[in-house]
Amino acid sequence: MLRKSLLSLLVWGMFLTLGVASIQTRAYAQALMSGGTIDNVVVEGTQRIEPESVRSYMEVNSGDTFDPVLLNRSLKSIFATGLFADVSLRRQGNDLIVVVVENPIINRIAFEGNQRLDDEILQGESTLRERVVFTRTKAQADAQRLLELYRRSGRFAATVEPKVIQLPQNRVDLVFEISEGDRSYVTTVNFIGNKEFSDSSLQSTVSTSETVFWNFLTDTDTYDPDRLTFDRELLRRFYLKEGYADFEVQSVVAELTSNRESFVVTFTISEGERYTFGTVGVESALKDFDPATVEDQVLPEESEWYNADLIDKTVDNLTDAVGNLGYAFVDIRPLPEKDTENKVIDLIFNISEGPKVFVERIDIQGNVRTLDKVIRREFRLVEGDAFNSSKLRRSRSRIQQLGFFQSVNVDNQPGSTPDRTVIQVEVEEQSTGELTFGAGFSSSSGPLGSIGIRERNLLGRGQDLRFNIAIAGSGSEADVSFTEPYFLDKEIAAGFDVFRITRDEDTLSFEEKKTGGALRVGYDLSEELRQVLRYRFEYIEIQDVDSDAATLVKEQEGSTIKSAVSSTLTYDQLDSRVAPTDGYLLKLENEVAGLGGDVKHLKVSLGGTHYYSFSDELILKSRAEIGNIIGIGEDTRIVDRFFLGGDKLRGFKSGGVGPRDRASDDALGGKHFYNGSVELTFPLGLPEEFGVKGRVFSDFGSTWNIDGADSGVDDSSNPRLSFGTGLTWKSPFGPLAMDLGFAALKEDYDDTEIFSFSFGTNF
Repeated sequence: MLRKSLLSLLVWGMFLTLGVASIQTRAYAQALMSGGTIDNVVVEGTQRIEPESVRSYMEVNSGDTFDPVLLNRSLKSIFATGLFADVSLRRQGNDLIVVVVENPIINRIAFEGNQRLDDEILQGESTLRERVVFTRTKAQADAQRLLELYRRSGRFAATVEPKVIQLPQNRVDLVFEISEGDRSYVTTVNFIGNKEFSDSSLQSTVSTSETVFWNFLTDTDTYDPDRLTFDRELLRRFYLKEGYADFEVQSVVAELTSNRESFVVTFTISEGERYTFGTVGVESALKDFDPATVEDQVLPEESEWYNADLIDKTVDNLTDAVGNLGYAFVDIRPLPEKDTENKVIDLIFNISEGPKVFVERIDIQGNVRTLDKVIRREFRLVEGDAFNSSKLRRSRSRIQQLGFFQSVNVDNQPGSTPDRTVIQVEVEEQSTGELTFGAGFSSSSGPLGSIGIRERNLLGRGQDLRFNIAIAGSGSEADVSFTEPYFLDKEIAAGFDVFRITRDEDTLSFEEKKTGGALRVGYDLSEELRQVLRYRFEYIEIQDVDSDAATLVKEQEGSTIKSAVSSTLTYDQLDSRVAPTDGYLLKLENEVAGLGGDVKHLKVSLGGTHYYSFSDELILKSRAEIGNIIGIGEDTRIVDRFFLGGDKLRGFKSGGVGPRDRASDDALGGKHFYNGSVELTFPLGLPEEFGVKGRVFSDFGSTWNIDGADSGVDDSSNPRLSFGTGLTWKSPFGPLAMDLGFAALKEDYDDTEIFSFSFGTNF
């Protein structure tokens, strides 16, 4: 015990001695730097930097006293410039000596080991550049930025190590040694707390997917924290749409597996109870406004399941409807009242007078190539207009639909006064030039091949110029097209077409060639209604007529000139132009030929398509069309009549339905036709990434009546009917469609087929 006490005293004595020595050393150093006047400030160690520049960072000069506080602040100030690796001060007599070691200059920056990310991408993330001052702090910060870049691409095993190579004249080469590692995939996505919906249903809702062998063309199975944040919102929207108003995502946890190669993602959710709509109504505080006039715009109905999407759409509908009645400043708020006991939500849409705000100006950023006016002309608002949030949303949608921008952000900020707002538009441009090659095969047209060049935003003016050549087993086509979407700065799309078309189908006993051009103008009559007027001039040749062809075909051999004016009126209420799932589209087409030329006729067709979605993947499509052609003072020509079959009437060959010469079996086309179909698209239970969907369909229609017919022609207006099933596959190499169609109602002379398919791609 005594030995331990003595040892403890000895240790404490040593610490006290060192502490006293340290205090004495600091006191001695301060004494050296205290008192007296500085005669000269001498800078040593500079190479590129002028000594006077170093003195400018200091808080003491010649003639000042040796003040330890000011000297310490001067030392920190010099370090803060980032120009020096080391700085020290010492006193030599009455001179202050400043010794610096300059940071080197970067001679070159290189990246080694990167294969997945190009040097340009990595350089864009780095803050250091050639011929700037090197600091280890900035190099480490850049290495961390590069590491984050790899993690955002799903490579959490990546490492980035900055290496410095010393060169003469205080220069260095900076090399980032990169080990990219493998992608960190999501092997499992778990859901905890779901009772009403299966794991597979929720898996199809979120964007993060489990890694499987067929996902090689997507990156949804790589771990991305931002994607998980988006998935939380997707789950919330899904449950609110299904009536679960109390739904909550309690947590999202991504756990790295023990081998640090993959992640397991777990969503913990609370579904809550499912609610129905109770009483739904509209109230208004607007003067001289009757809410009953807009009640038809309310989508939710009493006793149906609660759906947050219907509420959002109703707010938009009411905003538009009230605005159209002349009320520019309105504030529409849904006021829900939840009855948790009966699981009912009463809903009142309250319409009140909103703040009177006007558009002060519209600022556009990010458009390097696209002219400002191309964006401004898509706005439904201009400077000085009363601000309208619904019109602002439509403006953003119109800009996005141009296809010129990768992203479009439209927001409004406070203006110079409380009653003014500034609309800010930020766009990110994308490539609008296209070089496409096409290849494929169709059971009706044979092998297909095409090449096309297109610029959708010519010179940044929004003009569309394209050239296309297509060659198939049944013919070929070459055309040049140009469109000015705002002709003379008006909302009128004007353009022209020049074309050369050759058709030599198996169902025809002749070869048809068309050479000509067209002028066209299109304009919107309303947001949904559009009209296109077209003048078309064609030089038509009917040649290579088979020796055993029908007499009606031989009579039309030779060349003719067709000069025609046509009109197309389209009413579009589809929810999407690319992949519609809801809404309808109506189209009326008229053509009058005879303004010069050899062909005179009146041709009319009317058609419509309707989509109805029972769910996100169960979609019913119905289509109907009728048409008629009448010769003006002459018989109609075969090439102008209607042919039916193929894609429009599955179960029958292209041109397989309609008047037919009994001796030669030539299809002659009909003057009148009707056609329609009902088709249900449904999932096959395969993973969504496969892009495979099934369908069942029933097609019907008929075409009949020709001019100059005799007893040798089979002709009937009796309806034809087919039914069948098929599938579509959005394959990595292009869309593929296969159908099995069976003719249930047909005539003996009709030409039928059971199997049809098409496959093609653009790349």
